[in-house]
Amino acid sequence: MTDFSAGAELPASGEAPAREAGLASRLFNRRVGGMLLKNTAVSSAVFLVGLAVLWGLVQWGRMQAVPAAAIGFLTSNSLHYALGRSWIFRGTDRAIGSGYLIFLVNAGVGMAITILLFAALLKWTAIHYLVARVIVSVFAGLAMFVLNAVLNFRQV
Repeated sequence: MTDFSAGAELPASGEAPAREAGLASRLFNRRVGGMLLKNTAVSSAVFLVGLAVLWGLVQWGRMQAVPAAAIGFLTSNSLHYALGRSWIFRGTDRAIGSGYLIFLVNAGVGMAITILLFAALLKWTAIHYLVARVIVSVFAGLAMFVLNAVLNFRQV
């Protein structure tokens, strides 16, 4: 099996590494670390968009925090798909339409993680809703990165 851990590029065909290795060994290498860094940059930027939507809906729209978080999450994730496809997972052979559909399914998993953990933090702690949203984003973001890298864009 080709070792992509030294930062080598994908083969000219653009195909992801062979899938014989376990998921952990496929995830923990330099190439995937680079994708995770790019994903972190994109996620951070679109997360700020989502936070702005959340804040605006709660402060100006007088919406409850949990549904406002869901709207902010969906807004930022649509932007994330466009940036992820063109930069993080460049070279994927997944068609745009089916890729976006799978991305939305993965976003649904991420949204479930986000909303459940967010609601739990709001109910059982005194953490401010914006701080709670930041904490929750770490867990949801990592889960979504793995789902998209492995299942959607097939880069791992």
